[in-house]
Order: sequence, then C-alpha cells, then structure tokens
Amino acid sequence: MLSFIIPAHNEEAYLEKTIGAIHHSAGSVGEKYEILVVDDASTDNTKAVGEKAGARVISVNNRKIAATRNSGAKVASGDIFFFIDADTCINQACLKESLEAIRSGAVGGGCHFDYDARLPFWAGILHPMGLFFGRLFKLVGGCCIFVTREAFEKIGGFPEEFYAAEDVAFSSRLSKTGSFIIPRARVTTSARKIWTMRPGPTIWLLVKLVFAGPNGFRSKKGLDLWYEERPDDPVYHQLPKK
Repeated sequence: MLSFIIPAHNEEAYLEKTIGAIHHSAGSVGEKYEILVVDDASTDNTKAVGEKAGARVISVNNRKIAATRNSGAKVASGDIFFFIDADTCINQACLKESLEAIRSGAVGGGCHFDYDARLPFWAGILHPMGLFFGRLFKLVGGCCIFVTREAFEKIGGFPEEFYAAEDVAFSSRLSKTGSFIIPRARVTTSARKIWTMRPGPTIWLLVKLVFAGPNGFRSKKGLDLWYEERPDDPVYHQLPKK
C-alpha cells in the first residue's frame, strides 16, 4: 500500500490537478494506494475539492507544515509514504524510480522539481544551482519526498520545531539511516510563489539556510509567504504553462 499525503492550506485552485496526477501515476504502475489531504485550517473549498477528487480529507489546525505532514502519516495505512505538496504533480517516471529505489533497499529519498511556467530571471539562475547542490548533498525540498514507514518512524517524522526547512532537516536525518535516492525524473510544481517573491529577501533566506541550517527557521519571522495571506501575482497567471 502506498500512502500519498498532501498537506494543504487554502489550495482549492491547485488540489484537483495534484490529486489527478497521483491517480494517473499510481494507477499506471498498478499499485494499491490511498490519497490523504491534510487540510490545515483552510478557509476556502480545499476540503470539498479534495473529497470530490477522490481523496480522504483530514482536518487539522496546526499551521506548521511539519506537524501537518506528521498528522497525515499518523492516520496513513501504507507501508510507503509519499509526501506531495498541494501544488505539485507527480508523474509515472518519478513514481516508478522511487519505488524501484525503495525495493532495492533505500530508506527513502525525494524528487527534484521543474516549474510549470517561466521564472523571473534571478530565479532562473538560482534554480539549477539548487538542483546541483541538492543532488550533491542529498537534500530535497518538500515537493515530493518518499520514505518507508519504518524509516519515517525511526527518525520520528518531520521535526516540528521548524516552521520551514523541515524538509531539509528530514532529508538530512533520513540519509544518515540508509540509502537516500534522488531519482533522475522530476516532478512539476507551481511557479506561483516565485512571482510573489523579491530576490533580496529570497536570497537572504537561502543564505540563512546555508549558514544556519533549519535552526534558522524556528520562528515564523520572515516567512510571511507561507504563514500569512498568500499574495497572488497576475504575472504568473499570464505566463504560458509548460
């Protein structure tokens, strides 16, 4: 059994596509699976959209991404967990490579990502750098992380002391327990947040991550993009989707 766990806060616009991609990918590899949407204090139609798309929806009020991921794992039935962001589409190639890694003895891993639309110039430079160093140091973002239930429980899940970079901390801890694989295939995630971010503050967050690690994200300070009302950038919606 595969458990796809989707943390979601006000994701009605993207959730249906994300769930549809999971149905298509999991169905094509012939695996028994479940989809869990962990609705974290949404004020839109996230719950209704998730249920209509064929997911089981669990309501929580954490407003902390690590705790929300862990809430999904607590009720999941699978032997293998896939944590998928609510604006990210997995594909058959990613799923097959991930399962091959697990069945070859890996404790887990994660897929790198491409964006669904053109990026601002500065982000277009940073993205390939992030992919290179992520593969070099075996670190992945939260878009798509896979792990055996046994390994997840062994390291205690996602560290809830962090408001961000919990995925980096999780990857680091997991890779110390066994083989950690980053497949060649990539998932596709939304570029929406990039178009609402300014290069200066974004680069500062990256610098803080490099020098302080996840410990630099023990508070919500500077993380408005994730924990305040989400801004919408019309530029993104005017870009041709890939």
